[in-house]
Amino acid sequence: MNSEYLKQLLEGVKNNTLTVENAFEALKHLPYRNLGFARIDNHRRIRTGVPEVIYCEGKSLEQIQEIVRRYPEDHYNIIGTRARRDVFDAVREITDDSVYHAGARMVVVRPRQVRRTGHVAVVCAGTSDIPVAEEAALTAEMLGSKTGRFFDVGVAGIHRLLDIREELMGARAVIAVAGMEGALASVVAGLVDCPVIGVPTSIGYGASFKGIAALLGMLNSCAPGVSVVNIDNGFGAACQAHLINCQARKKG
Repeated sequence: MNSEYLKQLLEGVKNNTLTVENAFEALKHLPYRNLGFARIDNHRRIRTGVPEVIYCEGKSLEQIQEIVRRYPEDHYNIIGTRARRDVFDAVREITDDSVYHAGARMVVVRPRQVRRTGHVAVVCAGTSDIPVAEEAALTAEMLGSKTGRFFDVGVAGIHRLLDIREELMGARAVIAVAGMEGALASVVAGLVDCPVIGVPTSIGYGASFKGIAALLGMLNSCAPGVSVVNIDNGFGAACQAHLINCQARKKG
């Protein structure tokens, strides 16, 4: 970060030569922190409403430790996705102020309570889909969305889904997580009046092709209002749902 540039911004606000709004806009473009193997984008939340997270798969434990170490002290709810237990153990060597969510395969550094608003509903077809659904639900909560979980409500027993229809109707966005043929997203979208984000999972037998069948099924949905993220991408679905939730709050 260029300290001289930051000083000029603060002096401009102090001297009334720069509005708070213009200074805030300028802060969106401040530099990132370059570690060589990673460039930490500390201002992503300001620009986009969603902070940068640590995708742990493919990174060494040492790289993850260094990234965590270099986050500013005032950053909290730092999320590490696709984190194994050994990743959490490595993070704990850096800071005790962290928690591991095994069901979501996520580690949260400096966890703090945040004010949650609106309502995002996360539904999944079967118990095997829960890890992806939990990733979505926990991410939405960390971002500041009130989140409801409705698991094992797949179309093979559609009465289970119909029993929660009223709860789903109260949501500003629904995340539908399903493997196999991925039919859940279409059925949910036919029941609710809000955007539905389909998350195909890699759960299923051979002809599901590790989520390709569910992905294509959701992309070919005949129900209006369905968008689709990549296979097993609960995090991406949560970010989209949270932004929808925030926009609805602004207009509401």
